[in-house]
Amino acid sequence: MKKMLLCTTLLFTGVAFAGGGSSMPMGNTIAAIVSNDPNFSTLLAAVKAAGLVETLSSPGPFTVFAPTNAAFAKIPAADLNALLNDPAALKAVLLYHVVAGKVTASQVMGMSSGTTVNGADVKVSMMGGKVMINNATVTKADIMASNGVIHVIDTVLMP
Repeated sequence: MKKMLLCTTLLFTGVAFAGGGSSMPMGNTIAAIVSNDPNFSTLLAAVKAAGLVETLSSPGPFTVFAPTNAAFAKIPAADLNALLNDPAALKAVLLYHVVAGKVTASQVMGMSSGTTVNGADVKVSMMGGKVMINNATVTKADIMASNGVIHVIDTVLMP
């Protein structure tokens, strides 16, 4: 299963680097930051499979709670592969990680919930001095992009 996941991930991410990087988003957009950080290669594969690269390259602004590769690794391989092969379900999950507008860490800490682009709310709380989004911990905050902000999380959010 892990080999299949790795092959799927490499298949999707290989497109980003083929042809001299022509399909890699340019600039300092959320999509470009994700494309250029190896810790987000699974997220990049998912964003591409769901057809959201252009959205995350658009003016926004957006706040993205971005799961790392380690966060995606917590999902059983068969479930992740099924999700990667179901663009509609994948898009719903990914849009559950996006809030309209640019919400910085200091603003997030003052919230109890936030409405995501997919229409569902996420719970925001503090636990042990850390910001939690549902059951995910924010591990790095305020990665500024030209079209919003990224907060790195350690768990994939499921609507």
